[in-house]
Amino acid sequence: MECDVAPVDPQELTVPVSSQFGGQALEVLLTQEQIQQRVAELAEEISHRYQGKCPIFIGVLNGSFIFMADLVRKLDIDFEVDFIKISSYGSETASTGTVRLLKDISANITDREVIIVEDIVDTGLTVKFLRNRMLEAGPTSVAFVTLLLKNEIAILDFSIDYVGFNIPDRFVVGYGLDVDQKLRGLGSLYAFKES
Repeated sequence: MECDVAPVDPQELTVPVSSQFGGQALEVLLTQEQIQQRVAELAEEISHRYQGKCPIFIGVLNGSFIFMADLVRKLDIDFEVDFIKISSYGSETASTGTVRLLKDISANITDREVIIVEDIVDTGLTVKFLRNRMLEAGPTSVAFVTLLLKNEIAILDFSIDYVGFNIPDRFVVGYGLDVDQKLRGLGSLYAFKES
């Protein structure tokens, strides 16, 4: 399968032609420098909160893998990692409204401090699903860290503990987030350009 090669972090770029959104213009929403600075701040906050403990970070695949890798490398505490894979988007740019579990965690989280790492919280549907799924296993605590929060559309009955950035309700790609499985490797975060 042929992959289109995207330029490295220009101010604007277009979605690869092999995507159903091919040719659509993208513009920088958050630069690589802004993201890395905020990730370091989040790691410091989390390290302070969990000093002397060994939490387990559960990354939500596929979108959170880059954020989680950068985050845990900046921590000043012991930790473990695991991953879960769910789907609520398919190949669309909006949630389907249904969450499907594609890969469950393998770790025993009973009596553990759990930190779920999300790339983005938009409607809140997936984090509600994840929270309920984790609480069934009897952890000591469940916290959430997300790089991005669409605060204006998220409907939650609990708070997100650590938020990188509040962003408007726009479809975003880069830094782990994709469009049709492409553009995840960009260091900056891009949004579909508004006309």
